[in-house]
Amino acid sequence: MSRRDDEAPLRARVPADVERADRIAFNLTGRQLVILTVTGLVLYAAWTALATVVPPLVFAACCVPILGAAFYLAVGRRDGISLDVWLRAALRHYRAPGRLVPSEGPITPAPAWVSTTRGPGDRLPLPAPLRLPAKGITADGLVDLGPDGTTGLVAASTVAFGLRTAAEQNGLVAGFARWLHSLDGPAQILVRAQRVDLTHVADRILAYAPELPDPALEDAARSHAAFLEEVATRRELLHRHITVAVRSKRGPGHAAHQAAETVRALSGCEVAARVLDPAEAAGTLAGALNPCATPSLSSPPVSAGAGRAVPDTDGSEAP
Repeated sequence: MSRRDDEAPLRARVPADVERADRIAFNLTGRQLVILTVTGLVLYAAWTALATVVPPLVFAACCVPILGAAFYLAVGRRDGISLDVWLRAALRHYRAPGRLVPSEGPITPAPAWVSTTRGPGDRLPLPAPLRLPAKGITADGLVDLGPDGTTGLVAASTVAFGLRTAAEQNGLVAGFARWLHSLDGPAQILVRAQRVDLTHVADRILAYAPELPDPALEDAARSHAAFLEEVATRRELLHRHITVAVRSKRGPGHAAHQAAETVRALSGCEVAARVLDPAEAAGTLAGALNPCATPSLSSPPVSAGAGRAVPDTDGSEAP
């Protein structure tokens, strides 16, 4: 065994606060300082106006719950986000319409003679038009997000990480780290596992089996179809889709360059990847929005040495 094969596997530390805001003063962020400063100025203005009519102790007692609420709003967190952001999201969700429908324009109200017994004034509120973040797909297969930029989609395979030696694992981790360090914008890795039904494949084999020129080939085809039906009956088969999305606000050209660089960088990790064309990008978006739809069995070609993921493994393979 060589020395490189006997070395310990590489472990990369990923900080949990990579998106932590910068601390400006007193270990507080700018947003927290603004909340506390505005609260203090409002209370000072109130004290200036009421100093002649309200005793100081009474005013201080009234200010304690207000300061406590402002401090909790500034430093508190809920579901992993700051409390003020969480409250704004909750208010926006409460005020948003509850029924959304696909529509290119405004929703036409129902005729006046249509009445219901639900809602204010015995009238149900009109549904609002559904506005998705994606505005369309360009001729290069990029997803147009409007003011949020452009996103390139890359289909990728997996690597049998757990079957490699320590030296090979270190090389794969180092190659994946180089891709992460090369990113200058947001990126997302989407892994979807969908059920696969092989009965239609077995039916096609049985349909074409009588047309084979040799009886031995026909018997082999029927035996393979029976095997597929048995596997489909005894086990739950899954097909794994891995999509890498890279987003850029510098224009479609930069997003296309980022997608091409992602393919090149992942190839160094023995990952078979390719940029999706417009039809494949549309199918990927449709599949992500409708997970229960019949999955597509198309996958990027696997280069020599690249492994395939086994659906029921322990998760040791790396994208």
